[in-house]
Amino acid sequence: MEEIKCFENGPYFVSGTFTYVDADGNEQTTTGKGVALCRCGHSGNLPFCDGSHKKVGFEAPEVTLKANE
Repeated sequence: MEEIKCFENGPYFVSGTFTYVDADGNEQTTTGKGVALCRCGHSGNLPFCDGSHKKVGFEAPEVTLKANE
């Protein structure tokens, strides 16, 4: 089951492998078990999380969204 977990005071974590188009128009495929996506808007590597939420004091609740089968 695919899910998106919003970590408390941190990023979205999307489980699974994905293909996306980067800023230069190149198709990329993620590796590993998922990707962390920025939720605070301060990452230097948008849309991916680089840990900036810790430096800026970002606060948000934890939430998990699960895809319906």
